[in-house]
Amino acid sequence: MTDNSQHGLGTKAVHAGWEPEELTGAVMPPIYMTSTYVQDGPGKPRRGFEYSRTQNITRYALQDALAELEGGACGFTFTSGMAAIHTLMLMMKPGDHIVAANDLYGGTHRLFRKIEERFGLRFTFIDARKPDLLDDLPSDTRLLYLETPSNPLLNITPLERAVAGARKVGAEIAVDNTFATPILQNPISFGVDYVIHSTTKYVAGHSDVVGGALIARSESKKEDIWFHQNSAGTVNSPFDAFLTLRGLRTLHLRMQRHCENARLLASFLEEHPKVARVIYPGLVSHPGHAIARDQMRDFGGMLGFEVVGGAELADQVVRNTKLFALAESLGGVESLIELPAPMTHASVPPKERAKIGISDGLVRLSVGIEDSEDLRADLETALG
Repeated sequence: MTDNSQHGLGTKAVHAGWEPEELTGAVMPPIYMTSTYVQDGPGKPRRGFEYSRTQNITRYALQDALAELEGGACGFTFTSGMAAIHTLMLMMKPGDHIVAANDLYGGTHRLFRKIEERFGLRFTFIDARKPDLLDDLPSDTRLLYLETPSNPLLNITPLERAVAGARKVGAEIAVDNTFATPILQNPISFGVDYVIHSTTKYVAGHSDVVGGALIARSESKKEDIWFHQNSAGTVNSPFDAFLTLRGLRTLHLRMQRHCENARLLASFLEEHPKVARVIYPGLVSHPGHAIARDQMRDFGGMLGFEVVGGAELADQVVRNTKLFALAESLGGVESLIELPAPMTHASVPPKERAKIGISDGLVRLSVGIEDSEDLRADLETALG
């Protein structure tokens, strides 16, 4: 395998995880759509492959590419981002205490509270923006679980402070890096132990495949992750791995356009008389702007805003856009719009949503790669 360690992120995105194979010279990995492999004898796999839940070359190519981009020792890919998170939780033991940010994606919140707690894991939710809480984690914390930027409030957690707080009590730390992608932020470089992605989003980038990834900083975690992934059967299919890797090859180019468009729209919305507030880390008005500027290469393609008039008018806005499709998910080449409260975060109880700051009128935008003027005009018409 070529050593890409000295190459830039764009070069890594194009080349990581694969070299033209010796047999045919294929530039892209073949899709190994096989469930099983012939063995030379009982319990003697030919070249180490026995069953595709356990080993598959197409999946390996994607895993290795993501690990290289994130600066991790090993990577694993899954049927979804939730499967990746669940597999990480499977590595915990009953009674383990997980401290998590209180503004997680609704599906993650549901997984923790409705499923993982039933099997003996204990969860405490904190405002991860507050350094004093990161500095003084409970002494029995097993894992600190974060999103930065968070979904949907785009809160920024200082990663150096979070890692220091976790180490102080002997805890590991996991960061969902879906919004930032490995192009904009590499949590492992700050000492984070695990990085998680919903590869459905920016990594694949075309809204045509669902997947997830878990990358570990240490090689010592490889066997543990592999054992739980293989045992639970949470692997993604070879075809899904192929589609995701194909998307990954242009991630650096797409992220440039996502960020550029989001910056322009955030500035436009901040000046609009019918917008009460805009949430975007690239704006100086964002409380986490300085931290995001220090730990990210750019500010991403996600933004939120609230309209003057609250939930009723927000509902009208999301119904009236033409280019921004009213749909859940994010990170595709096309622009999407949604209301988190009744959509992506409906599983979070209303009182908890309100306490966190997710109002019923919060609008979330996944800004695509269309022409920015067309997107601006679409929002202006909808707000009008």
